[in-house]
Amino acid sequence: MRTATLGPARRAESLAAMAERELDVLVIGGGVVGAGTALDAVTRGLSTGLVEARDWASGTSSRSSKLIHGGLRYLEMLDFALVREALKERGLLLERLAPHLVKPVPFLYPLQHKGWERLYAGSGVALYDAMSMARGHGRGLPAHRHLSRRHALRVAPALRKDALVGALQYYDAQMDDARFVTTLVRTAVSYGAKAANRARVTGFLREGERVVGARVQDVEAGGEYEIRARQIVNATGVWTDDTQAMVGERGQFHVRASKGIHLVVPRDRISSTSGLILRTEKSVLFVIPWGRHWIIGTTDTDWDLDKAHPAASSADIDYLLEHVNSVLAVPLSRDDVEGVYAGLRPLLAGESDATSKLSREHTVAHPVPGLVVVAGGKYTTYRVMAKDAVDEAVRGLDQRVADCVTEDVPLLGAEGYRALWNARARIAARTGLHVVRVEHLLNRFGSMAEEVLDLIAADPSLGEPLPAADDYLRAEIVYAASHEGARHLDDVLTRRTRISIETFDRGTRSARDAAELMAPVLGWDKDHVEREVAHYEKRVEAERESQLQPDDLTADAARLGAPDIVPL
Repeated sequence: MRTATLGPARRAESLAAMAERELDVLVIGGGVVGAGTALDAVTRGLSTGLVEARDWASGTSSRSSKLIHGGLRYLEMLDFALVREALKERGLLLERLAPHLVKPVPFLYPLQHKGWERLYAGSGVALYDAMSMARGHGRGLPAHRHLSRRHALRVAPALRKDALVGALQYYDAQMDDARFVTTLVRTAVSYGAKAANRARVTGFLREGERVVGARVQDVEAGGEYEIRARQIVNATGVWTDDTQAMVGERGQFHVRASKGIHLVVPRDRISSTSGLILRTEKSVLFVIPWGRHWIIGTTDTDWDLDKAHPAASSADIDYLLEHVNSVLAVPLSRDDVEGVYAGLRPLLAGESDATSKLSREHTVAHPVPGLVVVAGGKYTTYRVMAKDAVDEAVRGLDQRVADCVTEDVPLLGAEGYRALWNARARIAARTGLHVVRVEHLLNRFGSMAEEVLDLIAADPSLGEPLPAADDYLRAEIVYAASHEGARHLDDVLTRRTRISIETFDRGTRSARDAAELMAPVLGWDKDHVEREVAHYEKRVEAERESQLQPDDLTADAARLGAPDIVPL
């Protein structure tokens, strides 16, 4: 199988090819569910297209807690089916589908009451482990263990001694959510799917009551295409209702947005070798290891303002700091916060008050002939959602179609990853890079790291770190534009890398260097580079301003002070 690139030429070819002849399936929405749906459809032998209005994973799928998990707290709600399903998917991703992208992560759960709490919480964690092993996909993670207070404080010296009487430690998994989605898209394209980002659906094509295609605007070049398809899958997450409205039909369900924000702080601000999971009055709070940083989150509040750029308010940030500081011996302050990001969860809501219970489960519907809608769910179970959506689409195709095979389709970079990992010292010696740099590349690109190393071999200057963001090599910026579909500076600093949340300057000191590396690949002149840098700086300024505002309304207004570089 060839490795697919998502460079400028491939994008233009894909749009033209989608408009040239009728597809079996057109997927709208380039988040994890849309990308997973495209991969599922194309690996069943269906001609498949995928369009995304902005950048891959630019909505919810780049702004999660970065966890692949079974949902331990759903056991307490007795939602065993959801947990069982998610644990199976976690195991598949860790062991078979994406071992280069999905990694184990330990969590410490502090106990605050003697006796009953250890029995209660311990039973839940034991059941969690047992359900994972029973599915045959739990071998990649260590079993949970009970810790005394003294042992827990050795694992996490940052905790206040009076904040716990003991602890439980268990394992889940994590990934870079935006990178995972880009890899999913590339995998689908490598099997023959056509994919284009910055391609916005402006309306649907109808023949009688049947939906037979979509009008798609090339947001970059300005052209419009009519893409015909026998079945269309609406996988637009929190935009589901907006997309559905283009059909002019009442949906069978609605999707409500719930805002969750996260803080990023340097690793040395919290002394611990394990992540933390803490109870709050409303839910749970995670402190998650993230390279040289910690991610702290999340909140859970209704959001009915701008969906493209949800804003974190000062009240959101204070809420997280207050709750994490309740257990830390040395409290965090605003000055410790490197990055802040806000995302929207797509939660299902019924049409009436009687059915308005919000859910993390997903639903698939066929509201009109030719159109399938998939919504809700969790990041971890994206593959199941995709399978269900394609199963529903197949019912509308007058042909025999193979069953889902994605349980056995590794993502690009997975094949050969472990062998290259074992050879990382030899690769370092061959390339002249430090072994830590090689490990970094392998854990971001898997076996595709060889393509990044080829860029460095052709131009050794690309083996140098990016100024002011030295976790990343200059070659990674070039590769993002040439192979990973990045069209703008914002795409690279926010999603292909995480520089926008991993540096105190939010990426502004790296912006010009990154733009100049992208320019030759994307055909930018000096004026275009200046526009990209100015836009990015304005975006950061607007985000900082929003995070000083007291509430959602004022934060949203401040964030919208920086328009998208390509108006939508």
